[in-house]
Amino acid sequence: MRVLLDTAVLIFAAISPERLSNRATAILENEANVLELSAVSLSEIAIKTALGKLRISAAVARQAVEDLGIRVLPYTADHAFQLFDLPLHHGDPFDRQIIAQALSERIPIVTSEEKFSLYKGLKLIW
Repeated sequence: MRVLLDTAVLIFAAISPERLSNRATAILENEANVLELSAVSLSEIAIKTALGKLRISAAVARQAVEDLGIRVLPYTADHAFQLFDLPLHHGDPFDRQIIAQALSERIPIVTSEEKFSLYKGLKLIW
Protein backbone atom coordinates (compact mmCIF):
# COMPACT_ATOMS: atom_id res chain seq x y z
CA MET A 1 0.00 0.00 0.00
CA ARG A 2 1.23 3.48 -0.86
CA VAL A 3 0.91 6.01 2.02
CA LEU A 4 1.91 9.59 2.70
CA LEU A 5 3.46 10.19 6.10
CA ASP A 6 2.58 13.37 7.96
CA THR A 7 5.51 15.42 9.22
CA ALA A 8 4.82 14.44 12.84
CA VAL A 9 4.98 10.76 11.95
CA LEU A 10 8.51 11.15 10.63
CA ILE A 11 9.51 13.10 13.75
CA PHE A 12 7.93 10.52 16.05
CA ALA A 13 9.63 7.68 14.18
CA ALA A 14 12.99 9.46 14.40
CA ILE A 15 13.05 10.63 18.00
CA SER A 16 10.11 9.19 19.95
CA PRO A 17 8.69 6.05 18.31
CA GLU A 18 6.64 5.29 21.45
CA ARG A 19 4.33 8.14 20.35
CA LEU A 20 3.32 6.24 17.20
CA SER A 21 0.08 4.28 17.29
CA ASN A 22 0.24 0.51 16.87
CA ARG A 23 -1.32 0.85 13.43
CA ALA A 24 1.16 3.54 12.34
CA THR A 25 4.05 1.40 13.58
CA ALA A 26 2.72 -1.59 11.63
CA ILE A 27 2.47 0.54 8.47
CA LEU A 28 6.06 1.73 8.90
CA GLU A 29 7.38 -1.78 9.56
CA ASN A 30 5.58 -3.52 6.69
CA GLU A 31 8.09 -3.69 3.85
CA ALA A 32 5.28 -4.19 1.34
CA ASN A 33 4.14 -0.61 1.95
CA VAL A 34 5.47 2.29 -0.10
CA LEU A 35 6.20 5.05 2.40
CA GLU A 36 6.27 8.57 1.04
CA LEU A 37 7.02 11.89 2.68
CA SER A 38 6.18 15.22 1.15
CA ALA A 39 9.07 17.52 0.30
CA VAL A 40 6.87 20.03 2.14
CA SER A 41 7.46 18.06 5.36
CA LEU A 42 11.20 18.48 5.04
CA SER A 43 10.70 22.21 4.51
CA GLU A 44 8.42 22.34 7.54
CA ILE A 45 11.02 20.63 9.72
CA ALA A 46 13.79 22.95 8.50
CA ILE A 47 11.71 26.12 8.98
CA LYS A 48 10.37 25.15 12.40
CA THR A 49 13.85 24.10 13.56
CA ALA A 50 15.26 27.46 12.43
CA LEU A 51 12.47 29.23 14.35
CA GLY A 52 13.21 27.19 17.47
CA LYS A 53 9.86 25.37 17.40
CA LEU A 54 11.48 21.98 16.74
CA ARG A 55 14.77 20.39 17.65
CA ILE A 56 15.60 17.99 14.85
CA SER A 57 18.68 18.24 12.71
CA ALA A 58 18.92 17.68 8.99
CA ALA A 59 21.11 14.66 9.73
CA VAL A 60 18.46 13.07 11.98
CA ALA A 61 15.69 13.75 9.45
CA ARG A 62 17.80 12.37 6.60
CA GLN A 63 18.70 9.26 8.61
CA ALA A 64 15.03 8.60 9.45
CA VAL A 65 14.12 8.87 5.75
CA GLU A 66 16.89 6.43 4.85
CA ASP A 67 16.25 4.00 7.73
CA LEU A 68 12.54 3.75 6.92
CA GLY A 69 13.10 3.53 3.17
CA ILE A 70 10.94 6.59 2.56
CA ARG A 71 10.55 8.12 -0.89
CA VAL A 72 10.34 11.91 -0.91
CA LEU A 73 7.31 13.04 -2.90
CA PRO A 74 7.96 16.29 -4.80
CA TYR A 75 5.37 19.05 -4.48
CA THR A 76 4.00 19.76 -7.96
CA ALA A 77 1.74 22.29 -9.65
CA ASP A 78 -1.05 19.68 -9.65
CA HIS A 79 -0.76 19.48 -5.86
CA ALA A 80 -0.84 23.27 -5.57
CA PHE A 81 -3.92 23.52 -7.81
CA GLN A 82 -5.69 21.09 -5.44
CA LEU A 83 -5.44 23.83 -2.78
CA PHE A 84 -7.95 25.96 -4.72
CA ASP A 85 -10.68 23.43 -3.92
CA LEU A 86 -9.59 22.71 -0.35
CA PRO A 87 -11.91 24.11 2.34
CA LEU A 88 -10.23 26.17 5.04
CA HIS A 89 -10.85 23.85 7.98
CA HIS A 90 -7.61 24.99 9.55
CA GLY A 91 -4.87 27.40 8.65
CA ASP A 92 -1.62 25.46 8.90
CA PRO A 93 -0.11 25.93 5.42
CA PHE A 94 2.14 22.88 5.70
CA ASP A 95 -0.77 20.60 6.65
CA ARG A 96 -2.89 22.02 3.85
CA GLN A 97 -0.20 21.29 1.27
CA ILE A 98 0.22 17.73 2.54
CA ILE A 99 -3.55 17.22 2.46
CA ALA A 100 -3.67 18.58 -1.10
CA GLN A 101 -0.94 16.14 -2.11
CA ALA A 102 -2.72 13.16 -0.62
CA LEU A 103 -5.98 14.10 -2.31
CA SER A 104 -4.28 14.71 -5.63
CA GLU A 105 -2.32 11.45 -5.44
CA ARG A 106 -5.34 9.57 -4.01
CA ILE A 107 -3.33 8.05 -1.18
CA PRO A 108 -4.00 7.85 2.56
CA ILE A 109 -2.11 9.92 5.11
CA VAL A 110 -0.60 8.38 8.22
CA THR A 111 -1.26 11.07 10.83
CA SER A 112 -2.34 11.72 14.38
CA GLU A 113 -3.74 15.14 13.42
CA GLU A 114 -7.48 15.08 14.16
CA LYS A 115 -8.23 18.15 12.00
CA PHE A 116 -7.34 16.15 8.90
CA SER A 117 -10.58 14.20 9.36
CA LEU A 118 -12.53 17.35 8.42
CA TYR A 119 -11.44 17.03 4.79
CA LYS A 120 -13.89 15.08 2.65
CA GLY A 121 -12.39 12.26 0.62
CA LEU A 122 -9.18 12.10 2.64
CA LYS A 123 -8.32 8.65 3.97
CA LEU A 124 -6.48 8.65 7.28
CA ILE A 125 -4.51 5.98 9.08
CA TRP A 126 -3.63 6.19 12.75
